Formats: sequence, structure tokens, C-alpha cells
Amino acid sequence: MTTTTTTTPRLQGKTAVITGGATGIGFAAAKRFVDDGAFVFIFGRRQDALDAALAQLGPNARAVQGSIFDPADLDRLYAQVKDERGSLDIIFANAGTGGVLPLGEITAEQIDDTFDTNVKGTIFTVQKALPLLGPGASIILTGSSAGTTGAPAFSVYSASKAAVRNLARSWAEDLKGSGIRVNVLSPGPTATELAKAAVGEEGLKMFASMNPLQRMAEPAEIAAGAAFLASDDSSFMTASELAVDGGLAQL
Repeated sequence: MTTTTTTTPRLQGKTAVITGGATGIGFAAAKRFVDDGAFVFIFGRRQDALDAALAQLGPNARAVQGSIFDPADLDRLYAQVKDERGSLDIIFANAGTGGVLPLGEITAEQIDDTFDTNVKGTIFTVQKALPLLGPGASIILTGSSAGTTGAPAFSVYSASKAAVRNLARSWAEDLKGSGIRVNVLSPGPTATELAKAAVGEEGLKMFASMNPLQRMAEPAEIAAGAAFLASDDSSFMTASELAVDGGLAQL
């Protein structure tokens, strides 16, 4: 007689918010989370991209348009989460930006745009989610291999991601005893729309050549790391950095 064993999806019944969730790593994570049993809210600025993503994610997802720059937009996002789901188990603060300018050409606009998104936006994305989080919740911040390595013309972006890495360390102290975990997911060069726009095809080839695997990551490969940090499989991890970077920052 043959018996069939069924495995419960590891994010079954959990509710997640993913910022920058309409494209790239964010969308890949949303798809993976839904496949793993979660109910997912994706948050982003472009309604057309959100609509396209939602059409692929299906009934266990919602799309909320807004900017992490705008506190009122974040309030509206979390109000909808509370109304529909009551609480929140996973926040993936993934929205980010970056551009390439070498020392000598760095502008105030580049600094403001990069730090407002990658640092200030991340801070308020998480801070405003706190009332919905409880013991066992997982906060995931998108870092980067650039946060620990040097790259020409990437100093502003790299500095912003180094700041994100420290946010996780400091917040783990702030959250001590709450049962809430906070970790950083640090991708290496990944074939996303943002990366292509930031560095171009030649830039992608250059970054691909710098890691031992000699290729770019696919967004789904980074999403697998996010799913691990979101799940109870990583229940004894906090203040940690999970590098999914092809070895780029490890050698």
C-alpha cells in the first residue's frame, strides 16, 4: 500500500508586505511567497506595473500604489493590511534605487535620492509596520554585496547599503525580547530592470565577471533567499546578513 505525505507550504497562513514588489527581486519574492502559501501585499509607485504583477500573482495578493517617501502612503498601506488581515508576519523592505557617478561628479541630488529611498524609506517602511508585527514576525531588509565591497562610481549606493546593514544590527537590539527577527538579504549583481537601467549592458557584463560563478543572478534565486528568511526555517537568525551574491563579497 502506498501512502502519500503532504507537506504544508512553509509560509502557509502568513501575511507579507513587499515594497518595490511589482518588478525585479520584489516581484520574484512576491511570486515565491504566494507559491509558499502566503498572502502578499505588493507596494510600489507605478500602477501599471502593479496591475501587471497582480495579474500574475492571483487571488492571494493585493497591490497598493504609493511611495515609501510618503508617510501617508505607508499609513494607507498598513491600514489596508490591518483591515484585510489583522496583522502582519513578514515585511520585506525591498524598494531601493542607485546610480553610477564617480568621485568628482557626485551630486546632492544623487545623494538625496539614494539615501531617501534606501535608508530613510527603509526606516519608515519598517517603523510604520511595527504595530502590526508580533512574536515570530520576520523583517527582511534588502542590502547588497556593494555594502561591503568597493566598486568604481558606486560609492553613494554602496554607502547607503552599508547603512542598511547596520539598521538590522541596531534594530535587533531595539527588538530584543519581542520575538521579532530582522535580517538583511544581500544580493550580488542581479538581472533586474533597475540594474540594467543603472549600469547598462556593459556594466552588467562587468559585474557578472567579478563573481566566482561568472554570471548574474536571476531574481528568483534572490527570492529563494527571501523565502528562507521569511520562514520559520530561519527562526534562530536575527541581525544576520544572508549573502546571495555568487561569492562576490566573500572572497
